[in-house]
Amino acid sequence: MPLTEVVEEPSVFKPQDDAEKHCRCYKGAAGADGHTHLVDDIESVSLQKSTYYSRVSSEYTQNRIVKGGLKIPKKGFRTLRDECLKAKKLYEDPEFPPNDYSIAFNGVTRRSYVWKRPHEVIENPRFFIDGATRFDIQQGELGDCWLLAAVSNLTLNPQLFHVVVPRDQGFVEFYAGIFHFKFWQYGKWQEVVVDDMLPTYNNQLVFMHSKTKNEFWCALLEKAYAKVYGGYEALRGGNINESMVDLTGGVVEMIDLRNPPPRLFSLLWKAYRRGALIGCAIEPDRPEVQTESILPNGLIMRHAYSITRVTMVDIQSLGPKVQGKAELIRLHNPWGNETEWKGSWSDKSPEWATITEEEKKRLGLTFDDDGEFWMSFQDFVKNFTTVEVCDVTPEVFDHNSFDEENGNENQVDQVQKRWQMMIYEGAWASHHSAGGCRNFINTFASNPQYSVQLEDPDVDDDDDLCTIVVSLMQKNVRQLKRYGVDYVPIGFTIYKLPPDMQPEQKLDTEFFKYNPSIAKVPFFLNSREVTTRFRFPPGTYVIIPSTFEPEMTGEFLLRIFTEAKRK
Repeated sequence: MPLTEVVEEPSVFKPQDDAEKHCRCYKGAAGADGHTHLVDDIESVSLQKSTYYSRVSSEYTQNRIVKGGLKIPKKGFRTLRDECLKAKKLYEDPEFPPNDYSIAFNGVTRRSYVWKRPHEVIENPRFFIDGATRFDIQQGELGDCWLLAAVSNLTLNPQLFHVVVPRDQGFVEFYAGIFHFKFWQYGKWQEVVVDDMLPTYNNQLVFMHSKTKNEFWCALLEKAYAKVYGGYEALRGGNINESMVDLTGGVVEMIDLRNPPPRLFSLLWKAYRRGALIGCAIEPDRPEVQTESILPNGLIMRHAYSITRVTMVDIQSLGPKVQGKAELIRLHNPWGNETEWKGSWSDKSPEWATITEEEKKRLGLTFDDDGEFWMSFQDFVKNFTTVEVCDVTPEVFDHNSFDEENGNENQVDQVQKRWQMMIYEGAWASHHSAGGCRNFINTFASNPQYSVQLEDPDVDDDDDLCTIVVSLMQKNVRQLKRYGVDYVPIGFTIYKLPPDMQPEQKLDTEFFKYNPSIAKVPFFLNSREVTTRFRFPPGTYVIIPSTFEPEMTGEFLLRIFTEAKRK
């Protein structure tokens, strides 16, 4: 029987007019609006990847004075601090100098900033005052709510927070003007060392800072994060999933609330209970709506919120008899002010009279103008459009007890590992491995290929399926933002390997012509990372990461999570 060439089921969206295509793509428009559009100019776009973006248009000059990106210091924090203490001098970071090029790519700032150390700004500076909470965080002049929302969530998990913000530093004992933080960067936890000089205007901090004037962990954390990406301006505009991954090493899955999965409240409740970081945003139907526009109901368009609690409460009438339960979501606006939800279950709304004082105490209920508010789950789904859930992988907790400088690895398996992770680093190289998506059948086979063997994790159940989570991340793009580099549309396609083929055998063009894919990303997106969860029967599968079009080059990190065998 002759082979029949496969033409895969075409999408209702057609990126090209001349043929039926396999892949769909959302791609950011050139220009300053920061909006994203389907590449074939379909007018009714239901999902826009400008969610969470608080973009600020930037003019880039040809004169690049300071190179972006982070040089890993040869000496660690403790060594550098000890040297400064011995020399009786304060640390000065040679890689992130206190000048305008660390603020703006072209060295031109809107004001004349003065860099000062905390003790020059206020008396009795402290790193922490009564610990770290989400209410400490105040947004400054940067459009980096996507970072602040993730940090707000991070404070809810003290163990994880102190992986990122180590305790062994401050302004009292062993103070030498040097601080350090840890961020997850493309598969590895990386220590970032900074001095404590901060940009000020009229003796006030201008970027992220603490609500308490003499507390400085917020400002120094943001400075270290800016150093990672080559300057403060690199933090203007971003997606909360980027910062959540950088702060946890976790994997993010997106939920479209306009097409929500079944049992969504239960899904969010379980994510909250297991310590996942959860963010959300509102993407308008009309792309011309201005970024961070405040709606009459108090919510903000194209603005990152963090979800800080998911719970149910008993509702009562005037008598003691329980009338039912209400599903509630608590959210936090990183602006940390009175801009809050004004509808049902908002601050001081009549709904709170229907629950007991014991319930209010359990919830820690307050009605302050602090950016935190409650909503009913129904109102939440009706008003928000996107939720991103970042599940923390267990190895992040192991890293908490690892001393990089002294090599004292005292790891404790505190979390039973449900997932096995495989991690691969690769690149799309011009004329070699940048073949584009399956739409481009003649070059598609040149893309990198990775095989994975799936086994039923629980042979005693009735479900003969295996769960796999695939995450593809572009590397080192934000670090090059000062040069005008931006994310390209990426995605991946998955094929089931026939029994007569070996896992190490590279699939060629003929294979792709006559064999359909078993799964693919819903859309190729110009975001740093795309993640999708699948359920497949046991077998061997081949994952092919690619850019949407051929000859789009760059480095990538591919993470594959499979279920571990249950004992």
